[in-house]
Amino acid sequence: MTDVFEEVEEQLRADRYKTLALRALPWVLGALALALIIALAIWGWGAWQSRTISEASETYAEGVEAFAAGDMGKAEQRFAEVAEGNAKGYAAMALMQQAGLRINEGKTAEAVELFDEAAQVAPDPILADAARLKSAFALLDTAPLDEMQARLQPLTEEGRPYRAQALEALAFAKLMGGEMDEARTDFGVIALMPGASDLARQRAQAARAMIDSGSAASLAGVVKAAAALPDTDSDDAASDEASQQQGSASQ
Repeated sequence: MTDVFEEVEEQLRADRYKTLALRALPWVLGALALALIIALAIWGWGAWQSRTISEASETYAEGVEAFAAGDMGKAEQRFAEVAEGNAKGYAAMALMQQAGLRINEGKTAEAVELFDEAAQVAPDPILADAARLKSAFALLDTAPLDEMQARLQPLTEEGRPYRAQALEALAFAKLMGGEMDEARTDFGVIALMPGASDLARQRAQAARAMIDSGSAASLAGVVKAAAALPDTDSDDAASDEASQQQGSASQ
């Protein structure tokens, strides 16, 4: 009899396991289906992102080539296409290129708006600060000192990618605003700053000498010329950032 009871109990236990398994099966299948959907979504997003960045890179290059060839209409069109796209790094660079075209046309206010928009769109601090610095330099010889300080002071903090260039721009802004002593102090810092370029140090030393000699009023022309100085460094850094993003997306 004991064997019979054990056999019946084992049969009942097997039936219960089977019932539980049948009840759990839809959930298991649902979890597997969800995992598959997530995997496909991640793969699809990566493929879409890689394609988007690749297309933006090609269109941006076409804009640069058109600009070099003197075809400003085509350059503007290509940069506008990239600026409206989803590749944020290239979009920020394209907006900065559009701003450069506005500066060439004497439309400083429009250029500043485009630079500021690029800073908002930029996906990383290097691109964002490059746009902010360009925006400040576009206003350097026209905006009041308090506006220049509001734009540039945050860029001079430790760890910011263009700290030396921002400090130099702020020093020139103070000089233009009549704050000779503060400008002289800032130029002294730049002359000794490890992150400053040799040309920046030379300009700082020359500016201090002119302040000491009382001829600093003639520096307005130097200030206007300095407005174009950070473009090469920031454009190179921006291009490197966009290239890194393209490489990361394609992996």
